[in-house]
Amino acid sequence: MRVLSAIPSPTQGVWELGPLPIRAYALCILAGIAAAVVLTERRWVARGGAKGEVLDIAVWAVPFGIVGGRLYHVVSSPRPYFGEGGDPLRAFAIWEGGLGIWGAIALGGVGAWIACRRRGIPLPAFADALAPGLLVAQAIGRLGNWFNNELYGRATDLPWALTIYDWTGTEAVVGPDGQPVVLGTFHPAFLYELLWNLAAAAVVIWADRRFRLGHGRAFALYVALYCAGRLWIELLRTDPAETFFGIRLNVFTAVVVGLLAVAYLVWQRGRPREVITRGRDAGDTAPARRPRPESAPTATPSPAPATAETRNGEDAGGDGDRQHTDA
Repeated sequence: MRVLSAIPSPTQGVWELGPLPIRAYALCILAGIAAAVVLTERRWVARGGAKGEVLDIAVWAVPFGIVGGRLYHVVSSPRPYFGEGGDPLRAFAIWEGGLGIWGAIALGGVGAWIACRRRGIPLPAFADALAPGLLVAQAIGRLGNWFNNELYGRATDLPWALTIYDWTGTEAVVGPDGQPVVLGTFHPAFLYELLWNLAAAAVVIWADRRFRLGHGRAFALYVALYCAGRLWIELLRTDPAETFFGIRLNVFTAVVVGLLAVAYLVWQRGRPREVITRGRDAGDTAPARRPRPESAPTATPSPAPATAETRNGEDAGGDGDRQHTDA
């Protein structure tokens, strides 16, 4: 059947700015990180954390996450690097794309744990504040896959099919007629995941407000929802990947990690949200009023002989004493 309409893909993913290549994939990743930091900052301060702490933790978590994401990608798709005709040095070429979210979250969590420990912040509470921001970051990052003509599913002729070009790694291959060579139209898996992540972020925010999730439960809900979406999206994909018993590695990962997240939600159910009181800036809230220190008892002086002047001022003096006590 002839495709009447299709989603176009970019024909270029890298632009040369003098000696500096500007890569769309990297820009999308950076935009996602920025969005996650802004959203998490708002949620963290609302939970009682101090302003600026999210950025301090991101300085540790982001580099760890990038390294972890690349490691998982190379392990789960080793052929371009260690297979026949592969180049092992390309395993370090993060700018070409290829970051596995499972490794990014795992090793990024290690970086966040180090930063939280240094600042005395409970990691589960911070993870709860972070959860929707991660989903938004992943959604924005998927646009990088679109620029790279990757992350698509089986061939389809649906109206929202994605046009994929033969790709050099930076741009579409141009045919003899001067037009980009089209490989076909496929399920836009990147778009499915982008929309799923945004919907999941909205669900996490709603559930967090409705049930006041704490102790890592908002983060566990994020993991469970993401794994549910990743599972059916992985089943659509046809790009090369490591498989076990004919099933993609990411399918097994989504099932195992998702079940662990659900188990954690059940295990921690009913726990009230923790209150974050440490680390707040002095200007964030008004300081608590200190109780008036109790003075040591003193001997009551003997009343002075009454005079006309003192009798006339007794009531005023009594009111002044009461006002001092009530203050």
